Amino acid sequence: ARGSSHGTSRVIRLAYFEHPDYVPLLRRAFDLWDRLERDTGRSIIALTGGLMIGRPESDVVSGSLRSAHEHGLDYELLDAREIHRRFPPLTPGPEIVALHEPRAGVVNPEQAIHAHLERAAANGALFCFNERVVDWAAGPDGAGVRVTTTRQTVEARTLVIAPGAWAPSLFKLASVPLEVERQVLYWFNPVAGSLPFSRDRFPIYIWDQGEGVQFYGFPEESAGRVKVAFFRTGGGARCSAEDVERAVHPEEVIAMRAALCSRIPSLAEGDLVDAVTCLYTLTPDHHFVIGLHPDHPQVVIASPCSGHGYKFASVVGEILADLAVDRASRHPIGLFSPDRFARR
Repeated sequence: ARGSSHGTSRVIRLAYFEHPDYVPLLRRAFDLWDRLERDTGRSIIALTGGLMIGRPESDVVSGSLRSAHEHGLDYELLDAREIHRRFPPLTPGPEIVALHEPRAGVVNPEQAIHAHLERAAANGALFCFNERVVDWAAGPDGAGVRVTTTRQTVEARTLVIAPGAWAPSLFKLASVPLEVERQVLYWFNPVAGSLPFSRDRFPIYIWDQGEGVQFYGFPEESAGRVKVAFFRTGGGARCSAEDVERAVHPEEVIAMRAALCSRIPSLAEGDLVDAVTCLYTLTPDHHFVIGLHPDHPQVVIASPCSGHGYKFASVVGEILADLAVDRASRHPIGLFSPDRFARR
């Protein structure tokens, strides 16, 4: 709960507005999530359909259409009247449209993490929990690494560093400008009851308000709770993993209700039943950082970050294994090169 991968719900979608290059990775991620479910018997993904909502020219709508067209994805474009008819809790203004895609839904991080740990243990992984990394050092000319923790020193040929919000310090790479942003997740009980938000009636969604502000949400979780949060806020509070403010303040709840008021009023008027913090590790272009360390080719670094990475966890694991073993990946990851910022 002190990082970015906790909880019971993350969005997964194919019509990716951030960039069309993510779509092939998403297709592979879906395949690997499906395999993980079969291998472990755990329920990890629930397909609910998804809505990318906003004005036609908004980043969310126009970017999703670009990816859908480039990759031949299945989708419908809905006007405001049709959005409300199909999903009555949503009350968009007349200028609003939505891309609806059937292959979107919810990933359960807790189930996925347990499943990945089970498969890793079955394949011989050694786990060292509650053991803080103090430092790491690479040998000369790509020859090995040494990791120092609070309990031991470990030497190996290759190191993979995927430290979430601790990446700014642990990457040891000044040319990658990472910032950590504090976000808040909210759960409301809808005033008219949670039935209209049930998974067989209500999709995941991202709603672009314009001016750099977007929020997203889910169908009902347990006990009638419905989760919603800001995705982009046009300048959220910067922090570090060590000094983040964990308390949620009244003015933050007011801002969330204000965003929902004219768009999902049954949530805006509902009781707040929970709120927790989450950490986004941000790059300037909001794309991931995945690749070989520019200074140490025996070190692989990964920050599938900027608030939209968890759905890729299955395929990112495959990419990191490729890089660790072969120093190259079978997947297209040029968009995520760690040295792209130094080239600018």
